[in-house]
Amino acid sequence: MADPSSYRPKPGQIPDSPGVYRFRDEHGRVIYVGKAKSLRQRLSSYFQDLAGLHTRTRTMVTTAASVEWTVVSTEVEALQLEYTWIKEYDPRFNVKYRDDKSYPSLAVTMGEEFPRVQVMRGPKKKGVRYFGPYAHAWAIRETVDLMLRVFPVRTCSAGVFKRSAQIGRPCLLGYIGKCSAPCVGRVSAEEHRELAEEFCDFMAGRTGAYLRRLEQQMHEAAEEMEYEKAARLRDDIEALRRALEKNAVVLADATDADLIAVAEDELEAAVQIFHVRGGRVRGQRGWVTDKVEAVDTAGLVEHALQQLYGEERGDAVPKEVLVPALPEPVEPVAQWLGERRGSRVDLRIPQRGDKKDLMATVQRNAQQALVLHKTKRASDLTTRSRALEEIAEALELDSAPLRIECFDISHLQGQDVVASMVVFEDGLARKSEYRRFQIKSFEGQDDVRSMHEVIGRRFRRYLQEKQKAGEWSEENAVEEENGRTEDGRAVDVLAGEARTEDGRPKRFAYPPQLVVVDGGRPQVAAARRALDELGIEDVAVCGLAKRLEEVWLPGEDDPVVLPRTSEGLYLLQRVRDEAHRFAIAYQRSKRTRTLRAGPLDEVPGLGETRKKALLKHFGSVKRLRAATIEQICETPGIGRKTAETIAAALAAAAPPAPAVNTATGEIMEEAGE
Repeated sequence: MADPSSYRPKPGQIPDSPGVYRFRDEHGRVIYVGKAKSLRQRLSSYFQDLAGLHTRTRTMVTTAASVEWTVVSTEVEALQLEYTWIKEYDPRFNVKYRDDKSYPSLAVTMGEEFPRVQVMRGPKKKGVRYFGPYAHAWAIRETVDLMLRVFPVRTCSAGVFKRSAQIGRPCLLGYIGKCSAPCVGRVSAEEHRELAEEFCDFMAGRTGAYLRRLEQQMHEAAEEMEYEKAARLRDDIEALRRALEKNAVVLADATDADLIAVAEDELEAAVQIFHVRGGRVRGQRGWVTDKVEAVDTAGLVEHALQQLYGEERGDAVPKEVLVPALPEPVEPVAQWLGERRGSRVDLRIPQRGDKKDLMATVQRNAQQALVLHKTKRASDLTTRSRALEEIAEALELDSAPLRIECFDISHLQGQDVVASMVVFEDGLARKSEYRRFQIKSFEGQDDVRSMHEVIGRRFRRYLQEKQKAGEWSEENAVEEENGRTEDGRAVDVLAGEARTEDGRPKRFAYPPQLVVVDGGRPQVAAARRALDELGIEDVAVCGLAKRLEEVWLPGEDDPVVLPRTSEGLYLLQRVRDEAHRFAIAYQRSKRTRTLRAGPLDEVPGLGETRKKALLKHFGSVKRLRAATIEQICETPGIGRKTAETIAAALAAAAPPAPAVNTATGEIMEEAGE
C-alpha cells in the first residue's frame, strides 16, 4: 500500500486548466483515467485525508504510485481524450460497462458491389448500415423473411454468390422470388443497390410514404384490371405491415431518440438503452458494471454516453437522448454528441407525457436486469473481495493478490506438450492477457521440467520489458511545469512504460502478486526455483493439487487445507480450472492438426478415421494396448480381423520409457489431459 503523499505533485506544479489525468501503480500500469475542468482542483481532492475519501477512491490512491496529466484546450477535448485512454488502457478502477449479452444487429453491407442483408454481431465495420441491436437473432430473421418479398435483396454468402454466378443458376431464394438474383444478371448492380437503399429507408423508419405508394399502385392495377399484380401488391403491403407490427409504436410523433435508464446499488449498476426510431422501438441493449470508483448516477450516465457513442457518427447518434440525470457540466457532453452527429443533439430529462412513461418502462427493465445479473453471477464484488482476503490470509501475503496468474501443462502421452497462462484481476478473468506456450526444449512428459521452463520464460520476458521501460522513461524526460514541451505539444508527465512498436502496452510487463500452478509440491518447487534463478522474490507461489484440493507452498512439508466452503478455495479452483481448460483447448487444436497415434501408424489398412475412433474409445494407446481383442472389437468400425492385427502390432511395439521426476527422482504416472 502506497502513501499518496509520496507521489503528490509539488504546489503550483499542476496547471489550472482543463485536462486528463492518469494514475499509475508501481509497475507503471494505468489504473485510473479521469478528466477535469481544472486539473489543479480535481487532483488536489485526491490528496486530502484518507479518512475523508470514498472507500473505492481511497483504495485507488493507495494502489497508485504516480500521477500524470495532459493539458487540453477545452472540456470537449478532455472528454474525447478520456474516452480514448479508457479504451486503450482499460484501467481497473474506471467504470467499465460489460454487455449483459451479445446483441445481434441487422446489417446491410452497402460497401459491397451487391449489398447483402445479414445478421451481425461484434464491432461495427466501415461501409455497413446497422439497424438494432435486437434482443434475438431469430427476430431479425423473421423480419427479413417478411421484407424480402417486397425488397428481394441478396442474403447469401460470398461463396454461394460466386458459385451461382459460375454455374449460371440462382439459389433457392432466387427461384421463389425472395432474391432478385443479381448473381445471374436478372437485375443490374445499380438496380440491386436501389433495392438495398429502399430496404434501408424502410428499416430507418420512413415507412408511411412507401406504404402509401404501394397502396396507390395496387388501386391503379385494380382499375386497369391487372388483378394478379394488384393481388401481389396487396400481399406485399400485408407483409410489410406484419413486419411493422413487430415494433410497437411508443411515441406518436415519429420521434428519433435513445432512452437511457440506470439501476444501481452500492456495488453495481445496470444500464438499459431503448433505441426509438420513427416512434417505434427498433432495438434494446443493456450493460452492467462494478462501481469501482466513487460515481453517482450522473457519472454513470456520462460513462454510458461515452461507450454508446464513442465510435458512432452521423445518424447513428439520434436527435434526442433522454437520460435519468444530466452529466455535470452538461454543455461539453452535449457539444461532443453534436459534433459526432453533425448537428444539435438534445440531451435532457423527460418531464411529462409519453416520453416520461417510456422512460419508466426503460427504468423497470434496468432494475430487472440488475436483479437478474446478481442472480446469475457466481459471486459479486463483496464475495470476490472476501475470497482475495482469505487467500492472502491463508498464504500469509502482505496484501490481497489483485492479479493472479495460473499455469497448467497439457500433453498426450508426452507429445504436443503445451502450457497455458491465465490471468485473473480482482477475481475476474482477464482473457485478453491469456497466453499459451509450446514446450520444445525437451521430449517426454515431465510436467515438472515443463513448469520450470514456462515460469522461466514468462518472467524473463517480464524482466526484459521492465528494463526496456526504464530505458524508455530516461530517454523521454519532459518538462513538468505545465505538461507541455517547448513547442507547445501536449505530453504525458512522468510517463514511462514498456510498449510495443504500435504504441500499445506490452502484456508481460505487469507481474502478478500470486502465481498458481496446477499441481502439488514438485510443481510448486519447480516454479519457485525458476523465480529464484531470475532473482524475483516479491511474487508468491502456490499450487493446487486436484486430488484433495490441497494448497501447497514452496518448502513446506504439509499443505494448507482451506475449508470446502471457503470463497478463497472456490476462487483458486476457478483459476485452476480455467487454466486447465485453456491448456486442453490448445493441446487439442494441435492434436487435430497432426494426429499422432504412435504404433497405430504402423498398422496396415488402418486409416485416420478408425485411429481417431480407437483413441476416442480407449482414451490412450496405453489402455488400447492392455485391451483384449473382444474389447477392441467393441470400437465402431473395427472388425475381429482388424482387431487381431491391431493387437499384434501393439504387442510387437515396445512401450515408451517412463518419465522421471527430476525434483524427486520418482517415476511419474502417464499424464494425459
